[in-house]
Amino acid sequence: MQGTTKNDLIVRIGGEGGEGVISVGDFITQACAHAGLDVYTFKTFPAEIKGGYAMYQVRASTEHLYNQGDIFDVLCAFNGEAYNMNRAFLRPGTAVVYDSPGDFDPEIPPGVHAYPIPMTHTAKEMMNPRAKNMVAMGALSILFNIPVESLREVISAKFTRKGEDVVKGNLAAFERGRELATALQKTDPWTIGSPKSKQDVIVMSGNNAIGLGALIAGLDFFSAYPITPATEVAIYVAKHLPKRGGTLIQAEDEIASISQVVGASYAGKKAMTSTSGPGLALMSEMLGMAFMAELPCVVVDVQRGGPSTGLPTKHEQSDLFLAIHGAHGDAGRIVLSVENVQDCIDLTVLAFNLAEKYQCPVILLSDGSLAFSTQNVPYPDPDSYTLVERARWDGEGEYHRYRLTENGISPMTDPGTPGGMHIATGLEHNEAGLPSYTSANHEAMQAKRFRKLKGVVNDVAPAEVDAVHGAGIADIGIIAWGSTIGVVREALQRLRAEGYSVKGFYPKLLNPLPAQQFEAFGASCKRLLLPEVNFQGQLAHFVRAETSLRPESYTICGGMPFTPEMIVNKVKEILA
Repeated sequence: MQGTTKNDLIVRIGGEGGEGVISVGDFITQACAHAGLDVYTFKTFPAEIKGGYAMYQVRASTEHLYNQGDIFDVLCAFNGEAYNMNRAFLRPGTAVVYDSPGDFDPEIPPGVHAYPIPMTHTAKEMMNPRAKNMVAMGALSILFNIPVESLREVISAKFTRKGEDVVKGNLAAFERGRELATALQKTDPWTIGSPKSKQDVIVMSGNNAIGLGALIAGLDFFSAYPITPATEVAIYVAKHLPKRGGTLIQAEDEIASISQVVGASYAGKKAMTSTSGPGLALMSEMLGMAFMAELPCVVVDVQRGGPSTGLPTKHEQSDLFLAIHGAHGDAGRIVLSVENVQDCIDLTVLAFNLAEKYQCPVILLSDGSLAFSTQNVPYPDPDSYTLVERARWDGEGEYHRYRLTENGISPMTDPGTPGGMHIATGLEHNEAGLPSYTSANHEAMQAKRFRKLKGVVNDVAPAEVDAVHGAGIADIGIIAWGSTIGVVREALQRLRAEGYSVKGFYPKLLNPLPAQQFEAFGASCKRLLLPEVNFQGQLAHFVRAETSLRPESYTICGGMPFTPEMIVNKVKEILA
């Protein structure tokens, strides 16, 4: 069975939650990554504990990947619902592998290549009904040249702890799937390219990478309440933090978790919590106290569809208003947002460094897509990161915790430091920490607290400008944040290949907004477009408020991320 080699291949697996859809995706991802291919995944699953439509999309390539891609080349449908959910995306030339005989008899659209595989029947025939997904994966490996030795390795590694019989049973189902596919006539052109070389990489989800970044940063204390889609951050930290003497608590709610984090910070510890939009809303009062008491803390917000309970398992970028202004009074904080899995490691370390230096809350924004997406990244070297510790009192003279300084930063002391006793309160206070309600004092202290934040822009790498070397004024510039950046990167590559004059701008620091960097980019473009996955155009709002720029908003909020094709089409529409 010969096919045309493709630089990258997108395979979407769909079925009912509990059928092993997610497992198949994980196996293929791990196998491709360790064989030397670049991988980028996207998954979505129902809010119910079991049942409902689940989907896992794997994109594997011989080249570097920035996003999950437009739409699949290959669909593997475990049942009729999965087929019907994706039928509209079956374009001429795409391929579908489906369970036959199964619970449906699909009408294959013209030009679509169909491969019936008796997944359920074969698994039952082998007295291993739960191995339906292994049969499917075996068929996929033959039809589309997925690295078979790597697949066998990851299957064995996954099931070893369950015993030799379980390993043999799953491998047998996998091999049977390969035999069934070998008997079919391959008619589609899709065959994934051969890996360049086997790579020593780590394959991580965004959530796990945030946990790893926190450990590298020197995390001492973690408290959180489970909430989709952020729970995996806590699970990762729970597995590893105790090994290094740290403390983890599952709090009774988000108010308790942020309160414990603030208390641990007062005790001199690097402290963090993770949550999603509903939890971040509950934390707003304590975040205000952390700003008032000048206590470092890191809050990870893995955004999901809102408002209210909203879409718990779906993607959105709609917590920016809350992250920047979610407090009563003038309560400042630093807000960062991550683009990809590597960012989840690097910017988590940066979040701790900024929190410690500026003695204030730092909110790190991720999102539901990136949370569960997996990518292969180089093994991180903890020694390559520079860690920042909070300024501590040198013991000289009388200690005033909130001494007015030129840069607004006052040295801290840990409880029990001789001569360093002080009060940390949510009440307005004087330099010594004693409550003070005079107008002059409040204005001086607010100026001090916000004065600190002016230096933040100098401690964050300038926003990347994505432009061809030596390019002049672009016809259109695209500003993107969060995981949407990766989509825009690929869209710009496609547009340039067609001769369009385009640039990209990718800020990771969203508050304080690096206004001068935005202005400089805006001056290099005739028009600006700002795509984001929310209804109101939240970053566009801040850009218009804090700069002279007037970017055109392009917003979606259907629970799914942008695709490169959507950005390409929008740019062409604007420039037509």
